[in-house]
Amino acid sequence: MRFVLLHSPLLGPSGWRPVAAELVRRGQVAETPAWPRLSSIAEGFYAALSDSLAAGLSAGEPMVLVAHSGAGALVPVLARRLGAAVGGVIFADAILPHPGKSWFDTAPPEMRQRLRAGAAMGDLPPWDDWWPPGALARLVPDAGVLDSLIAELEPLPLAWFEEPAPGEALVQPGAYLQLSGAYAEEGRIAGRSGWPVVRLPLHHLAMLTHPEAVAGALDSLAVRLAEAAHG
Repeated sequence: MRFVLLHSPLLGPSGWRPVAAELVRRGQVAETPAWPRLSSIAEGFYAALSDSLAAGLSAGEPMVLVAHSGAGALVPVLARRLGAAVGGVIFADAILPHPGKSWFDTAPPEMRQRLRAGAAMGDLPPWDDWWPPGALARLVPDAGVLDSLIAELEPLPLAWFEEPAPGEALVQPGAYLQLSGAYAEEGRIAGRSGWPVVRLPLHHLAMLTHPEAVAGALDSLAVRLAEAAHG
C-alpha cells in the first residue's frame, strides 16, 4: 500500500518521518512530500500548494492521502489534481474540508481574535509561538526531535488564513484518525458521515512520539477503506 503523508502547511514534513519509517518497516510504501512554503506564495494558496505537490508525486500504485491538521482543508483540491491515483483519504487530527470558508471562518472566535491581534506586517507568528511556554516540550520531550520540527517553521502570511477554500467537495472515500481531544468534533462528524474512525488517546503531535501506534492505525484504516471500495 502507498501512503502519502501530508504535513500541515503551517509545519514541515519532519513530523511524519517517524511514521513513514514505521510504515516502511511494515512493508508499505510511505512518502513525506513537502508543500511549498506559504511565504513563497502571493495569492491563490490552495491552487499553488496543490499544483506544486501534485507535480512532485510520481505515478505508480494508487495512493492513500493522509492529511494532518491544516492539510485537511487542502485535500479536495489536491485529490482532484491527482484524480484516479487517489484510492482514499485519511484525516489525522485534521480539520475537515470547508469549501467556501476561510481558515479564520472555521476557527474559534477567541483564537481568531488572538491571532489577528498578533499579526505584524501581514504575517502571523510561527506556529510554535501559538502555544503557551513549555507546552510543545511537554508533548515532544525529545529536544532533538522538537528542534527539528521548530527549525522548519516560519512566520505565516495572514492571507493564507483569510483565503476561502475552493468550493470543491471530497469525492474519494474518507476515514478519520483522532489523536487529541481538540479534534473530537471532527471525529464525530466523520463518524456520522459513515467514515471509519479510530481514536487514539494521545496528542496532536503523536506522529513524533508514538509512530508505531499511529502507523498501525493508518494501516487499519487504509485496509477498511480498501474493503469498502471493493464491497
